[in-house]
Amino acid sequence: MRRIVWVLSLGAVACRQAVPPDPPPSPANLGDQAAAGVEDPRLGALLIDHWEWVLRQEPVFATSLGDHRYDDQLADRSPAGLAAAQQAMVALRDRARAIPFGELSRPDQVTLGLFIEELEASLGREVCRFEQWNLSPRGNPFADHAELVELHPVKTEADGQKLLARYRLVPREVEAALAHLQLGVAAGLYGNAESVRRTLAMLDGELQKPVSEWAYATPVQKSHGWSPEAEAKFKAELLQILEVELKPAFTRYRNFVAEQISPKARPADKSGVGVLPIGAECYRATVRIYTNLSRSPEELHRLGLQEIERINGEMRILGKKLFGTDDLAAIVSKLRSDPSLRFQNAAELEVAAESALIAAKAAIPQAFGVLPKADCVIARIPDHEAPFTSIAYYRQPIPDGSKPGEFFVNTYQAETRPRFEMEALAFHESIPGHHLQIAIAQELPAIPAFRKHLGTTAFVEGWALYTERLADELGLYTSDLSRMGMLSFDAWRASRLVVDTGLHALGWSRSQAQAFMRDHTALAENNIDNEVDRYLVWPGQALAYKTGQLEIWRLRREAERSLGKNFDLRGFHDAVLTGGAVTMSVLAQQVEDWVQSRN
Repeated sequence: MRRIVWVLSLGAVACRQAVPPDPPPSPANLGDQAAAGVEDPRLGALLIDHWEWVLRQEPVFATSLGDHRYDDQLADRSPAGLAAAQQAMVALRDRARAIPFGELSRPDQVTLGLFIEELEASLGREVCRFEQWNLSPRGNPFADHAELVELHPVKTEADGQKLLARYRLVPREVEAALAHLQLGVAAGLYGNAESVRRTLAMLDGELQKPVSEWAYATPVQKSHGWSPEAEAKFKAELLQILEVELKPAFTRYRNFVAEQISPKARPADKSGVGVLPIGAECYRATVRIYTNLSRSPEELHRLGLQEIERINGEMRILGKKLFGTDDLAAIVSKLRSDPSLRFQNAAELEVAAESALIAAKAAIPQAFGVLPKADCVIARIPDHEAPFTSIAYYRQPIPDGSKPGEFFVNTYQAETRPRFEMEALAFHESIPGHHLQIAIAQELPAIPAFRKHLGTTAFVEGWALYTERLADELGLYTSDLSRMGMLSFDAWRASRLVVDTGLHALGWSRSQAQAFMRDHTALAENNIDNEVDRYLVWPGQALAYKTGQLEIWRLRREAERSLGKNFDLRGFHDAVLTGGAVTMSVLAQQVEDWVQSRN
């Protein structure tokens, strides 16, 4: 999944019975949701102030939620701007700590406790100083702001003028990114060489094109229903801003990266964050943030190896049935090298994704009582990003109903994409995975806005991985070959525990990480290559999937043992999902309360 907001990753919940979601909110009442369901006026006032700050701090995030008050603004990412944001988070945390915990109701206590915990985790991330060294094809000023055309609606002339205002601010943010990189150079902090190379390749590819072919220029290719004069003026002005203001700014950024960063970038054998002066402390912080666990990298590495051994065993059993051999190397070689197991073209890939999504939509009522109103649709990953990014990702709906959830598929070099992975991929990214969980959270009644729209990564990604196996229970896999894709994907996420900790804490090289994934999963070579690059620029995030999945399965098995014939799968899933993306400790209490209510 692809998250939009960077400021906070919050998730808090009070245990409650499953209730149907409310209709999507209108932009006018989004602010009213900030303290929905909160009883204590002090906590309510804090959450209102916090949510307003988040929306001001992240104007594009506000736009994506249907709040258009800041549609002519961009976030201030300058060193001064980030320092001010950190001070604001400290002030919010201190206000939260001052609220007498014992005077609150139980639901408010849970909300307050998690609010403080997550604020502190966000502040703890600052030790990494990511903005000073971390760049990738998906994380740089060009890629970041290219998303504006997908998130900023252009329906009226006023909308168009606000988009132009945002474009005019992009050079300011490019200069802010350069200022951070200059601070990183002064401190001896550099990105890894392969990610830097890929970033330059992406930038060079875009800068050599006419600006009319950039994603930024998409509104130029569309008719907006305005007068001919207004249309012509808007389009001419947009292209001029791209040519005269944005292109020179991106060129300056590109040249700085090529001249100042690339020559000193971390080599392939020292590409993990652990080699940086701040690396060990940074990795400890990100492990805690993304897993919600106080486990060492070594413990998580061992857990990954155990999971790999278990899942590879399942692959051997199914491989014997499919291919007549239980030799893992032979099974993986067959899956990776047989051309008949890959798509022929992009259209075929999209049809397969659509078919899986349609089947999942029809099946979910048997396992869920609460279903979202927001739809989910298929979209293509943009051309400038596709060669360098993952096989898919998800983007959440706009809550006012103006845009559905989107399951983005990577159609670049479709003939390298395995058919047998598509069903597991679709179930993870759309239904019953990310879309079901996130759309339900957005539509929940009477919980604060930060619980609707933000959340903890271990829950979000753990849930989506959990649903890949759940889909098999629901009869959604159409063949044993697709079930092999499910197993390979599970091995992929287990390998992340091994590879992420290996790269960032145990001194692994890039090639060592690639070789491990090549030996234990059936992922295509280009996917492995892009995945390792992703782990290098996003330390710790890859740990969330398996740790979250295993915790959800643990809670389910305990509930099944405790309830016996009284266990209800629909009720369990509703208990898990109807409080937002919570931390693992709160999820455990939430499920325990549901179990007690059934006994």
